[in-house]
Amino acid sequence: MRSHPFPRKTLPQAERQRVLRNTYWLLALSLIPTVLGAWLGVATGLTRSLTGGLGLVVFMLGAFGFMFAIEKTKNSAAGVPVLLGFTFFMGLMLSRLIAMVLGFKNGSELVMTAFGGTAGVFFVMASLATVIKRDLSGMGKFLFVGVLVLFIGSIINV
Repeated sequence: MRSHPFPRKTLPQAERQRVLRNTYWLLALSLIPTVLGAWLGVATGLTRSLTGGLGLVVFMLGAFGFMFAIEKTKNSAAGVPVLLGFTFFMGLMLSRLIAMVLGFKNGSELVMTAFGGTAGVFFVMASLATVIKRDLSGMGKFLFVGVLVLFIGSIINV
């Protein structure tokens, strides 16, 4: 029998809850600059000039630059501002797509449905993480198979 290459360390329940709570707070906080970046991009048309290859280059350089910076600052106080800058940049880059969707007849309804669905799932997951006191890591294989079934089903549906 082979042992797992990465030994598993079980943290006390209180520490796991604290890490999970902090993770959800950071995720909620990171949504704010994303929304601000998307709003700024739609309101000003700042990213409208980034078409074709130039837009792709700016996006790739910015995304990989921020990911590199996040990795380098993840254990320091500068990590959170870099993460928030990354989410602002991603919101800014997303603004062209949002502006295009808002141009549809039901565009605002589509954007709000996506926002509401995302917020709803986030709220349910945060609530479950706070309320459920037992270890749910055993559900990983079951959920992974579910994702594979959904993925294959979506490919077949095309």
